[in-house]
Formats: sequence, C-alpha cells, structure tokens
Amino acid sequence: MALVAIIDDDPDILDASSLVLKSKGFNVITASNPNDGYKIVTENNPDLIILDVMMDEPDDGFFLAQKFRREKINTPILMYTSVSKAVGMDFNKNEMVPVDDFVEKPISPEELISKVEALLHKVKESR
Repeated sequence: MALVAIIDDDPDILDASSLVLKSKGFNVITASNPNDGYKIVTENNPDLIILDVMMDEPDDGFFLAQKFRREKINTPILMYTSVSKAVGMDFNKNEMVPVDDFVEKPISPEELISKVEALLHKVKESR
C-alpha cells in the first residue's frame, strides 16, 4: 500500500490523520516540524505528502513545498490549511504554492481518504 508522509505541528492532527489513513491500509510516517518533514521525505520517498501550511512560522508549509519542488521532489502534496478561514485568502495551485490540492482543516475522515486516493490515482495514471 502507498506510503503517506504527514507533516504537521499539531499532534492531534498527526494522530487523527494517521489513524484514518492506517485504517484504510496506508503506511504512514509523520513529522512535527519542517526540518524533520524534509528528512522523512528525502529518506523514505513517500507516495504522497500531506503538509500543513502553518507550523513554527505561518508560511513554513509554503516554503517546504517550494523546497521540495526546487529539489525535483515531485511527490504529490496535499496541503492542510486553515489560513483561508483565518485571513480570508483563497489559494489556488501556482508557482508560489506548488501543491496538488488544498483542504481546509478540520477535515472529515471521508474527505481525507477521498483526496488521498484521488491524488494517488492521478499519479498512477501519469506513469
């Protein structure tokens, strides 16, 4: 089954997301900060990255996503955000935010599985 890396500084989000994904048969690795997140991605080559926008800094997720893309890590990224609710911004995929999809926190288990499966299916089709 696919390996999913979850990078989020909220332990409740890490635990809940991991539990939901593992219950559907996914293998999961986690990190609670951008440095550890970068390390688990480069060492484990996951099939999908779930990345929070705001960690130690309000834009850590954006910078980490850009770093992955600069280094030719093309793994699909699903970005968790509560930024649009907090500041009224709507993010679309672009060079500044090089991710494949966004989801607002809190996310339902059904929506999480749906988004993960859709991104993984898209990758399989492009190979």
